[in-house]
Amino acid sequence: MRTISTYRTGTNQARRWATEEQIMPLITIIGAGPGLGLEIARAFGQKGFEVALVARDQTKLDSLAQTLAGEGIHAQGFAADISRPATITKALGSIRDTLGPIDVLEFSPADRTLKSVDALNVTVENLQPQLDFYLGGAVTAIGAVLPDMVARGTGTVLVTTGGGSLAPTPARGNINIAAAGLRNWTLNLNTALANTGVYVAFVAITALIGGGRPDAEPDVIAQSYVKLYDERRDAELHYVAYDG
Repeated sequence: MRTISTYRTGTNQARRWATEEQIMPLITIIGAGPGLGLEIARAFGQKGFEVALVARDQTKLDSLAQTLAGEGIHAQGFAADISRPATITKALGSIRDTLGPIDVLEFSPADRTLKSVDALNVTVENLQPQLDFYLGGAVTAIGAVLPDMVARGTGTVLVTTGGGSLAPTPARGNINIAAAGLRNWTLNLNTALANTGVYVAFVAITALIGGGRPDAEPDVIAQSYVKLYDERRDAELHYVAYDG
């Protein structure tokens, strides 16, 4: 596993053509928002990717797509709710039919309405929604794109959670069970797919994203995703930002 630690020191296939000779790759971001999701879209868009944005609110997705369009990045929003698996499957099918095969899938949804509880207070009842959302959502989304990637012999899947998937944070006891399970499955996928041309990596972020530290700004973190994609080497990345 690679760990990046940074310290504050004070300071439909027709669209696939970028030109008549060059096919544009496609990244799909599940859980796209105005923070890290937008910056991942921007970072890949600047590499020549077309972008599909997936989240619950179509109006917000359209706004993000318009922002990217103003920068010369072709993006389109597809509304879906990770807690409703059929909508994710439908959205990914629509992306494939409208924009073509997905080259990179980035999975980083969040639901702040799901209540976190201390490790001592975890019950089956408050754990199950976390498992359904994070782990179940990933199984649905990744399962929908993997067959095409394996058949083509190429593809990238990048899965994101908080640092609690690795480091004990008792206050998020139920969330971290789901996140750790997702990490385990992602790493197993990476191993199982090693000889297929499909690369899967897990990103755990221990940082208050956009909290004011230069090393924890979304645009800085997004470059780590580009590096994972370019190098296709590490199965996981722990992105850590500290005061110092």
